[in-house]
Amino acid sequence: MTIWKMIAAILLLFILTVIPSAGQAGNTLVFKGCSIARSAFMSEVAVAYEKTAGKKIGVTGGGATLGIRATAAGDADIGGSCRPPLPELFDEEKGVYMTHIAWDALVFITHPSNPVKNISLQQARDILSGKITNWKQVGGTDRPIIVVFRSQVPEHSGKVSGVGYMTRLMLFNDPDIDFVKKALFFRYSAEIERAVAKVGYTLGITGISSAKKRNLKVLNLNGIKPAKENIASAEYPLFRPLYLVTKGRPAGEVKAFIDWLIGKDGQKIISDLGIVNLKEGRGLKAKFRFWQHTELITNYK
Repeated sequence: MTIWKMIAAILLLFILTVIPSAGQAGNTLVFKGCSIARSAFMSEVAVAYEKTAGKKIGVTGGGATLGIRATAAGDADIGGSCRPPLPELFDEEKGVYMTHIAWDALVFITHPSNPVKNISLQQARDILSGKITNWKQVGGTDRPIIVVFRSQVPEHSGKVSGVGYMTRLMLFNDPDIDFVKKALFFRYSAEIERAVAKVGYTLGITGISSAKKRNLKVLNLNGIKPAKENIASAEYPLFRPLYLVTKGRPAGEVKAFIDWLIGKDGQKIISDLGIVNLKEGRGLKAKFRFWQHTELITNYK
């Protein structure tokens, strides 16, 4: 048995993939999508909104692609996404409206026992492209780097996942670039986070908003810690928007919820959870270089 098969077998013992239900019948609103948003704030937001407005929100993860497409198809009232829609590539992503609600950052995660604390942007590129394969090449132990990321097979392609798409775009300026093929693949960011937390000398990519809730080592990038203040100031380089998705402009109960979330009370919850809210990240919009790739996205008024 190869080391990769052994590692995969070990992970199967530790990782139980649970796809939560889309909410029970009778829930006023159904949220589906971005696992990072779900883990980071949607569960807390749903509880707070029910106390405030008396309306329930069923919260389901599953990834940004699911969030966009389920909302476009009418299978969810609200989607969560950390990437733009791609209507020029996928008909099932046409007709959605994106509301910017907060700021996240892409981070590189490893097992807490790994002595490496920092990598550079170029080292990150070289690891993902297969040029760097051992931790000793980045100042660590003489052990192979076990890369963990989203599957690249068509039915759940990591290339159009929220993390996969934005990593390719922001690091390589090429959303179609292939990453190293000798890796461990999972369908969702939550699975990647659980895998890295269990297996030593792994390296994964996820969003800081959910990573900080797990027992993981989050690497500094170019010597900059992905702390909230460094993301808000753009000192940490891989900041990105988080969105809610609706089918067309928000209306009715969906609009009421989004108004609340981007208002004072909702934004305070986001900030209190350690996430950069819209006010705190007000200077980031002018510094984010990839709005040209998000033609359907506007800020909700």
